[in-house]
Amino acid sequence: MRIAVLKGGDSLERGVSLRSAARVELALAELGHETVAVEPGPRLVGRLRHERPDLAFVALRAGGEDGTVQELLEILEIPITGSPAGACARCADRIFAKHELRAAGVPTPDWFALRETAFREFGAADALGELEQKLGFPLVIKPSHGGSALGVEVVDSWFEVPEALISAFGYDERVLLERFAAGAELKLSLLGGEVLGGAETAAGGVAGAAYKALGCAGFARVTLIDAADGPLAIEVDPAPDLSEAGELSRAAETAGIGFVRLIERIVELALNPAAR
Repeated sequence: MRIAVLKGGDSLERGVSLRSAARVELALAELGHETVAVEPGPRLVGRLRHERPDLAFVALRAGGEDGTVQELLEILEIPITGSPAGACARCADRIFAKHELRAAGVPTPDWFALRETAFREFGAADALGELEQKLGFPLVIKPSHGGSALGVEVVDSWFEVPEALISAFGYDERVLLERFAAGAELKLSLLGGEVLGGAETAAGGVAGAAYKALGCAGFARVTLIDAADGPLAIEVDPAPDLSEAGELSRAAETAGIGFVRLIERIVELALNPAAR
């Protein structure tokens, strides 16, 4: 099969993408597939039309996490690995993702969301006292969009809030103010909707429910907090790192699935949507 491996890009996570893609290309070759390396850019659509791949393996971070590339691939009717465009877009928007999780009954910390214009035009600063009563401290402030922990800060008092808001608004016009959840952070990887690596039952159940609520497919990584009253879903990454150091690779190894078999399974899921 002819598989286009989408990799690189110009984001801060370019290196992660290239390392992931290098492993993916070696595994696909070992499985007998023909690979075509494709970097995103102004001529991406033309390149894909010229190459006419049977499948696109999305190893991108920027453009691959938010559904931008998946939307183009869906228009071109090229099957893709991982989650569809809509799921990626939902996961990339922290505020929208929280609403989807809450609507599906998936436990997640309480939150409020505010736009930058609410402070400039509607006096939102005067409502911060009510936010304190409802959410308390510590409080996590984060931009609605953004890779990794960029613009994310934990604050312990209202004296720290203005600076944290300014930092978060530097990445997005909408900001999430979330109740801080004490507990160990868990990053659980899923393949075909199943949690890898023998995760504790309750946490695995929440991770699986979050994956389903956001419409993920193929594989993903769910970040949870193992709080005193049960695990809480924080975020879902539909395009996790596939490098040797990535959680998905390590979780698969723990589950007795070698990397080549992992890639083979991802390809199988991409070609059989009913099993994703």
